[in-house]
Formats: sequence, C-alpha cells, structure tokens
Amino acid sequence: MTRPADHGKRWLRCWTPRPTARLRLVCLPHAGGGAGSYRAWDALMPGGVELVAAQYPGREDRFGDPPVDGMDDLVRNIADAVTALGDRPYALFGHSMGSAVAWELAHELRRRGAREPVRLCVSGREAPVAARAGTVHLRDDDGLCDELERLGGTHRDVLADADLRRAVLSYVRDDYRLIETYRPRPRAPLGCPIDVFTGDADPEFGADRAEPWAALTTAGMRVHVFPGGHFYLTPHRREVVATLAGRLDPTATVTNSRWPSTP
Repeated sequence: MTRPADHGKRWLRCWTPRPTARLRLVCLPHAGGGAGSYRAWDALMPGGVELVAAQYPGREDRFGDPPVDGMDDLVRNIADAVTALGDRPYALFGHSMGSAVAWELAHELRRRGAREPVRLCVSGREAPVAARAGTVHLRDDDGLCDELERLGGTHRDVLADADLRRAVLSYVRDDYRLIETYRPRPRAPLGCPIDVFTGDADPEFGADRAEPWAALTTAGMRVHVFPGGHFYLTPHRREVVATLAGRLDPTATVTNSRWPSTP
C-alpha cells in the first residue's frame, strides 16, 4: 500500500517549502495542464504563503501513470495528499477544469471533517451548477487540436510535432472526458468567500456568467477581470498573483522576482 508521504509526493508539487508560512495555497490545473503551469507563481508568492500544485497523472513527471476514472477518483486522491500535509489553513485556486476540481475538493475535505478553505478562488469556468456538458473529447485529433488552438493554451510547436502531439492529446482527451461527463451533486453552500477570476476576452467564460458562483457560498463572492482570453493568467501572471495574494492577506506583497514569460 502506498504510504501517505509517498502519495503526497505523487499528487502534489511544492517547489519552495515554507514551514513557517501561515497559509498554504493549493492550485488545481486546467484540462491538459500540469503542476508546472503554476511553477512560475512560486517565485512571486509572499513569504507567508506556501504554494502547492496538484499533479494529475499522465503528464509531466507522471507521464507513465494511468488516468483517473473520473472526478470523484481525482478529488479523492488529491484530498488524501492535502490531508497528509497537516492542518494548516489553506486556500484553493483552480483554473478552468481546475475550478470544478477545487470546488469538489473543498467539499470532500469538509466531508472528511477537515476545515474549509479560507477562500476558494476559481478562474475561467462557470459554477458547477451552471456548467454545460460537452463533446470535445469525442472529436478526432484534428478537432481536439482546433479546440486547443481556439483557447490558446498550447504552443503551436507542440501540436506540429507528430509524436509530441500524440502524447499530449492522449491526456488532454482524458481531461476533457472527465470534465465534460462530470455531473456535480447538490451540496450545501460553503462557508468561505469565493473569488472569481476571468479574462475580459475569454470565449468560454466572462464576468457576466459569474453570478451562479455566489449561490455556492454563504460568505460572498467577488469577481476580478483581467485583460486577455482564456489563458489571461499567463501574460498577466504578476497581476493575477498580486490580486490573489491581496485577497489571501491584505498586507501581503508579491515578491519582486523575475521569471521568463513562457508558461
């Protein structure tokens, strides 16, 4: 049986452990994304926040691991890993598919008797109660590539290389299947505030569609809009992290660290 510490190392990545940080930020990637999509955030985090990112199977350093069976399986594994970290106050941030994962994770941890997050931050996706089913995962490879190019989150060079494209599309399709067949169960509202992040030119989700998130909490919702499309958080990384840090701790300031502009 996998020991809890080993399980945590498989499912979570922490590039700069901060044992004295008062808060842990757990980030959940988008469909087709990995923990590496948040690595550049680590250099910007204020000292009082420890950044941890989930690593879904089938990509990056877990390329050989089989995909999960569905949302419940994914969330259960991440919850096991988060629980093993200890009972430090935490916040959740998820982008696109990761928003639904973050919401489910908050409820799973609450179901286990753990504290709720101090804040749930969601980005680029409608509330689970309003999200629509999709059929992108049923498309052929060219159709799946068309979707990735429409959203702008995958570099053209990746899709131009036949072997790399085949490898990437395998786990991208698995992720799309997971989120497009996901059906949320009715839940009592969370007791933590919800912050909704979006790009002003996002073809998938705009500020005008954020309101259903408000019904999922008793503590209020706030919307933050940035320039850009579905992956606005890459070119505006510093502004996004600064806004997020300010919501987690109004006294926090983003670290003045340089990082390449690539995701």
